[in-house]
Amino acid sequence: MPLRILLVRHGLSSFNKERRIQGRDDLSTLSEEGVQQARRTGDALSDVPLKAIYSSPLQRARETAALLLEAHGSPQDPLHVEELIEIDLAPWSGLRREDLLLHAPEQERRWREAPETLELEHPDGRRYHPLLELMDQAGRFADRLLANHLDSLEAACTETVLVVAHNAILRCLMLQLLELPVTRFRRLRLDNAALSVLNISRTADGELDVQIESYNGTAHLEEALPPKGAGPRLLLVRHGETDWNRQGRFQGQIDIPLNANGLAQAEAARIFLADVPIQRAYTSTMARPRQTAEVILRSHPGVPLTSSRGLMEIGHGLWEGCLEQDIAEGWPQLLRDWKRAPETVQMPDGETIQQVWDRSLATWNHIVAGLDPGETALVVAHDAVNKTILCALLGLTPADIWAVKQGNGGVTVIDYPTGAAGTPVVACLNLTGHLGGVLDRTAAGAL
Repeated sequence: MPLRILLVRHGLSSFNKERRIQGRDDLSTLSEEGVQQARRTGDALSDVPLKAIYSSPLQRARETAALLLEAHGSPQDPLHVEELIEIDLAPWSGLRREDLLLHAPEQERRWREAPETLELEHPDGRRYHPLLELMDQAGRFADRLLANHLDSLEAACTETVLVVAHNAILRCLMLQLLELPVTRFRRLRLDNAALSVLNISRTADGELDVQIESYNGTAHLEEALPPKGAGPRLLLVRHGETDWNRQGRFQGQIDIPLNANGLAQAEAARIFLADVPIQRAYTSTMARPRQTAEVILRSHPGVPLTSSRGLMEIGHGLWEGCLEQDIAEGWPQLLRDWKRAPETVQMPDGETIQQVWDRSLATWNHIVAGLDPGETALVVAHDAVNKTILCALLGLTPADIWAVKQGNGGVTVIDYPTGAAGTPVVACLNLTGHLGGVLDRTAAGAL
């Protein structure tokens, strides 16, 4: 991927601590905890060279960027850009959330349930839609970022760019880059000083190719996972590495077990999740996810493990056991289609991605429906299965499976804050810090 973008939300601010609405007013500063968060983020990125740094000009983001870069050891100064300022909530500035609920309950409900419909009256008298304006602002910054760091970049080169900003603007930037509508805003969560990684390139026909490598990682802050709120939580994990993952073979539904590194990855996931309460666990019927789940559950004795065929890996049919070069010789056009438009491909004697999507989502929804509000469930499955589930939850389509990365042993967290029938929230995606470093260095595999 020619362009890697690191997204960092500012550290915990004084208004965050007081549960006050801050928006784009420049009234709050970093708390002492926020200062430490910024420094820890810089330490975590110390081995990642940075080509450029962009920051919001608001002081809580400026302070975060400065402290981060000091800990990182970078001599560069950030470029402060107006397109990264936070959402304009001027009529609410300084209010505590409980005060807003008391004095403007209908507006508070709209902001919580359908924020794109929220209309406010600015102190200057104009009426406006804050989130719609922010989406336009994020689009302008995305265009600037791509023009500066992707469109003029040599295909063989890679640049890493750091962006330090705020909760709402960074979520809107994600939506713009993924070409998702503003209605998906509430499906994303972003914690203070959390780190997200996007990989971006252009296809041969000039289309933008965006991959979420990881999202909302907080392990570098000594917090394994974002705090759980009301409603059920699911921990979606991809199985550990196999020899065929390492070799780049298509394994599909051939029952290849974990190799030594895969067992070590499962053990790292066990340690990472050891203090997370888990009440239920589910896995594919295949050996590699079951082995991974069994290792993780050593820290959770007594939790029942249920197997489901709906979570089995995609059936690659005649491709199973083959290297990519073998497939390129026998099915060259089908392989090109698989890389370019996976939703169009019928695997020879195998499945389509739509078939995997249908059975994976049916199984996932069945699991979610069976959870009580306070419960957390572990779900261990496969690359294609996890990707289809996550694409569906994010509002993507079967055509977009390459937009989501799932590393061996990676951990993703999905919350249902209003219950199983409510809107899912991607609390974090493909966390692999427990496997070493903030970037995903797991085997590329062959999906």
